[in-house]
Amino acid sequence: MKKLDYEIIKNQFNKKIFENSKTDLLEKLSKYPSRYVGIFRPTKPYTKIIQNITQSHEIKFGDAFEVLIRQSFEYYNYESILRNHRLDNNDAVSFDQLFSYNGRTIFIEQKIRDDHDSTKKRGQIDNFEKKLNFLISKNYSNICSYFYFIDPSLSKNKNYYLSEIEKLKSFYNTEIHLVYGQELFEKEKFDGFWEEEIIYFLEKWKKDLPDLPEINFDLDSKETFEEIKNLSPQVFRCLLDNEDVVNIIFPIIFPKNETLLLLKEHFYSLSKKGDVKSRLYEKLYEKISNVLP
Repeated sequence: MKKLDYEIIKNQFNKKIFENSKTDLLEKLSKYPSRYVGIFRPTKPYTKIIQNITQSHEIKFGDAFEVLIRQSFEYYNYESILRNHRLDNNDAVSFDQLFSYNGRTIFIEQKIRDDHDSTKKRGQIDNFEKKLNFLISKNYSNICSYFYFIDPSLSKNKNYYLSEIEKLKSFYNTEIHLVYGQELFEKEKFDGFWEEEIIYFLEKWKKDLPDLPEINFDLDSKETFEEIKNLSPQVFRCLLDNEDVVNIIFPIIFPKNETLLLLKEHFYSLSKKGDVKSRLYEKLYEKISNVLP
């Protein structure tokens, strides 16, 4: 019997990774249009849009995995405790995972893979130490820390991390482990969990994924409209004022103009409200009317 509910985890994964992809793309288009339509690019706009969306999904995959790891530990009755705090200097600190279990405090700093360059690996250790120092200074009890890489196939900086962790263990006199893949679950005695739950979930989830993301946003124009309608007037202005975006990008992502027509109605409605923003939406209504045939 499975310990994790596949459908629940899948929905959470998909929400973390794919939600707001359209909003993210339009915001980037408004700020950096030349990245998509500039002549000094080895890719055509269609390919660049695909690349942008897939890169965004890769980044958000790490956020989704935080949910999966958290639910895995909670299944074994580890209690999630407050992860967002303020340091004494008022800087924010956020823990990937923080649990209480049988009188222990479990702190997990997790990354997808160990393939970073020298600058980033140093920053990761510094960030880990900052969080560890916070826990110790606030008298969290019996701390066990993990510096965790989910993908066990890459361990580029393993020797470096082992060396730095030994220094931290000596200085702070606390338990710290560098772990990859299944090693985290073995340390906490979740017997068979990695293969039976984590690997099973990923293999099944990836079978449900399309080969490429869908970039015809008009396929579900109402859903697209609901996602993007609350973008700032500045974003819409930048998009509608850029001829390359309008003439090259819009035909790719809005080929039937269905979403744009819904936005036009939306701008018109907001332009009649008589509030401070009305004039802005009146201008946007004029701009999008000029764009539509």
